[in-house]
Amino acid sequence: MKTNILSQPTQNRKTTTAPFLVIGGGGKTGRRVMDRLEALGHDVRSASRSASPSFDWNDDANWNEVLAGVKALYVTYHPDLSVPGASDHIRALLTVAKAQGVERIVLLSGRGEEEAQLCERLVLHSSIPATIVRCGWFNQNFSESFFRDLLMSGTLAVPNAHVGEGYVDADDIADVVTAALTGDGHEGRIYQLTGPELLTFRDVAAIFHEVTGRELEVIDVSREAFVEGLEAARLPEGMVQLVDYLFNEVLDGRNASLGDGVQQALGRPPRDFRSFLQKAHLSGAFT
Repeated sequence: MKTNILSQPTQNRKTTTAPFLVIGGGGKTGRRVMDRLEALGHDVRSASRSASPSFDWNDDANWNEVLAGVKALYVTYHPDLSVPGASDHIRALLTVAKAQGVERIVLLSGRGEEEAQLCERLVLHSSIPATIVRCGWFNQNFSESFFRDLLMSGTLAVPNAHVGEGYVDADDIADVVTAALTGDGHEGRIYQLTGPELLTFRDVAAIFHEVTGRELEVIDVSREAFVEGLEAARLPEGMVQLVDYLFNEVLDGRNASLGDGVQQALGRPPRDFRSFLQKAHLSGAFT
């Protein structure tokens, strides 16, 4: 993967001398965090494979150049912190971050993922003040990923359709991350972010029908049938493996509880799923 450090226009905009870096600035949360930091007048750059100097999790040749001068860092790991080797990459990144004088780190992590929690410990036990933002399933997975196509097809064939999940809104994640990057009192905290209620896929289907008028049939299928469906949809092999893992080893009931991280970090309740769907529908996401 490469890193994209994008220069930002400075005319008519206040900038700081301590730039922020977002690893994965084009992702669901990364681009939202960048928008918020820019709105606050901060100098923010995005790191990805598509810009110069590039940032690639599998090639650290440019890491020192990418992190030079950076004071606060938001880390999202692609494809997911649960994959083997993620902790080695996080450990290496911390070494470079320390050498470059990074003063604050916020890590996006996953709920119920053993490898992700190993990465969390590495970050929290480093000498750099850090905050962990631990999340499960994003609301926006239904509007900004291949799951949108499943909703639009009228059939959602998934394993563990009866399991409740505290879907969290990416805008809430971005708000918490921005607060942790720019404010005091968040160091050493692990914020468990969820929405305000547990929802099964059948609950999702019911709300989807109420909001959009579209019928959505939910079918609880075996793991094998689910993987076959993903492969039939021509998802890349790595994505098939990741989605299979998330559905069968994370969406197995271990995360069927609510977290209060949004309230702790921001002093307000999290956005609810129905409001997310209504907003997405009005924006044309399901047309």
